[in-house]
Amino acid sequence: MKQPKGLLVLSIFIIAIGIGDLLTTLGFFPGVDWVWTLALAIVGVLAIVLSGGLDKVSVVVGPFLLVASGLSVLRQTGHLDPKLEASLIVILIGVLLFVSQLSAVPSPRWLTGPAGAGDKSRPK
Repeated sequence: MKQPKGLLVLSIFIIAIGIGDLLTTLGFFPGVDWVWTLALAIVGVLAIVLSGGLDKVSVVVGPFLLVASGLSVLRQTGHLDPKLEASLIVILIGVLLFVSQLSAVPSPRWLTGPAGAGDKSRPK
């Protein structure tokens, strides 16, 4: 019987937030909002994992959220100006949308349906 992964993901998310909060408390990353930052990163990873790999949607959403999470940490720690962060985010989304249009990146399975389904649905 296959176990649902929702609780596993939730537990990892809570552990990650706790570790981030501990690092802030110990002075390693003062003033970082770990709930927001880690939520961005985890949703980015989940976008890739739950889609079954990289496709035209997950190649945009996953990396975008992961990089946005990293930029958020840099901004919150004072290493990145918010205006620069905004410019980088715009450039990033443009690059990722460009990459998603490459023929080597497949369409998502939920859009195209299972392999061979198109052949069965066509009238002869």
